[in-house]
Amino acid sequence: MLAVKKIPPLLVALVLPTSSLAQSAPARTTDPEDGCPAKSLLFDFDVHRLGALVGQLPIWRLGEEDSAFFFSAGMAIDADGAPNAYNPENTGLDDVRNAGEPGHWDGIVQDQEGNPLIQGPADPFPGYYISCTALVDWTKDRSDPTRFVDASKIPYLALPGDLARATGARLGDLAAVFNMRNGKFSYAILADIGALGEGSIALADNLGIWSNARAGGAWGGIVYVVFPGSGDHRPRSVDQINQVTAKLFQDWGGTERVRLCADRETSRHRSWPALSPPWDPQASERPLTNAPESKPAGDSATAQTPHAPAN
Repeated sequence: MLAVKKIPPLLVALVLPTSSLAQSAPARTTDPEDGCPAKSLLFDFDVHRLGALVGQLPIWRLGEEDSAFFFSAGMAIDADGAPNAYNPENTGLDDVRNAGEPGHWDGIVQDQEGNPLIQGPADPFPGYYISCTALVDWTKDRSDPTRFVDASKIPYLALPGDLARATGARLGDLAAVFNMRNGKFSYAILADIGALGEGSIALADNLGIWSNARAGGAWGGIVYVVFPGSGDHRPRSVDQINQVTAKLFQDWGGTERVRLCADRETSRHRSWPALSPPWDPQASERPLTNAPESKPAGDSATAQTPHAPAN
């Protein structure tokens, strides 16, 4: 339920795909020298900029029996679902133009006439629009802001609809996302439909990426591992996401498999630091091999505390 966003300048050439599976991409496997056994290409995903094809992004999997797929891209910041994402004065977390336009709102709930719904006195942010995500809690009314997945609290990613269909991924499926520049990773849920390389404010915070939805994001070096069929089509709490995805990820091969099998374009130019989850108490003390991508907390649209897993 996400409109194609007005991507910050540093990301515009990296993440703005439209309809886009490359035709009959030839199967190819990795060079044995990259240390990753049986990595095979599912297809190349066409990346467009302003309607023109600017490149292709490979979508990989490991082995014929492995349904998980992964790719390397940048990250644009998604604020959808946060109750303070958009308002009529355009002072919310994100620019209201990224939610659509009058009569055709994608990131905002609208009535039958196309008018955006506004939160009332009993809602979290009275006067703000009700921002929505594609994944919803069907037990709640569509005018309830908590029906949707809050980008400021829940680490989630978005995928283009045609990529999700081609890979069998569904809303509510789980993923592990890695910032190969600083060694941080986070578990996440597929909660929205959008551009390739798009994550929530909370996901960016976990990864040490500047999470300002208006100007933040990352150039590249972000690896997304998605587990199709792992969800139940419903939102989950942070603890539930961490608990379920941790087992999926370890069964898949864990951080070592990511280090060996991430797209060569992501890792060939540098030696990546040890991967560590955002709740690792030593992570903030570990020196980075590269300049940090995050801005000071005071400059961010929202400052988040790293999400800790359940005991």
